[in-house]
Formats: sequence, structure tokens, C-alpha cells
Amino acid sequence: VVVVVVVVVAVAVVVVVVAVVVVVVVVMVVVVVVVVVVVVVVVVAVAVVVVVVAVVVVVVVVMVVVVVVVVVVVVVVIVAVVVVVAVVVVVIVVVVVVVVMVIVVVVVVAVVVVVVVVIAEVVVVVDEELEDVDVDAVVVVVEVVVVDAVVVVVVMVVD
Repeated sequence: VVVVVVVVVAVAVVVVVVAVVVVVVVVMVVVVVVVVVVVVVVVVAVAVVVVVVAVVVVVVVVMVVVVVVVVVVVVVVIVAVVVVVAVVVVVIVVVVVVVVMVIVVVVVVAVVVVVVVVIAEVVVVVDEELEDVDVDAVVVVVEVVVVDAVVVVVVMVVD
């Protein structure tokens, strides 16, 4: 009877030890599964963070490109406006120069006509009334009249 009791107790102890070992193994498996799940969650979280950072970087790069394009467009528009203004100024200056040149030509032609008329009148007067007048004196008078007329025309043009 004692042997049977010892055997039963021994079997019971072995069953308990096996049960404890099984429980320990199950707990270890559960711990390993939990650790694996935690590692997977951490890896997924890191992957999500990397994707978010990549998206933010792409958005920033696109924004910088848009700003650069806008700045380039503004600079091109400013340069175009400056060129148009410069062309308009050049056209205005050319028109003014042409008008002034036309005025100068008209005034010079008028002066030449006046000088020719004055010379003709002096010659007629000298021929008709003063046949004994010194020709050199008449030339000096005509030169003074011509010089005065040219000075008047130059002053008018400059003014």
C-alpha cells in the first residue's frame, strides 16, 4: 500500500511538474508572441513616421518650387515692363529729335531766305541809288546782318 501511495504521489508530482513546465512554456510562448507583436507595432509606427516625413519633405519641396516659379514670373514681368517703358522713352526721344530737326531745318531755310532777300535788297539799293558806294562796306553790312540773323535763329532754336 505504501508503495502504491508513493507511486501515486510520484506520478502526481510528475504530473504537477509537467503541468508547471507546460504552463511555463505557454507563458514563455505568450511573452514571445507579445514581444513580436510589440516589435511589429514599433516597426509599423516607424514606417508611418518615415512616410509622413517623406510626404512633408515633398510638400515643402513643391512649395519652394512654386515660390521660385512665382519669383521668376514676377521678375520676368518687371523686366518686360522696364523694356516696354524704355522702348516708349526711346520712341518719344526719337520723335522729339525729329521734330526739333524739322524745326531747325525750317528755321535755317527761313534764315537763308531772309538773308537772300536782304542781300538782294541791299544790292538793288546800291545799284539804284548809291552807285558810288564802297562795295567792301556793303559786304561788311551784309555780313553783320547775316551773322545777327544766324545768332537770332540759334538762340530761338536753343531756347
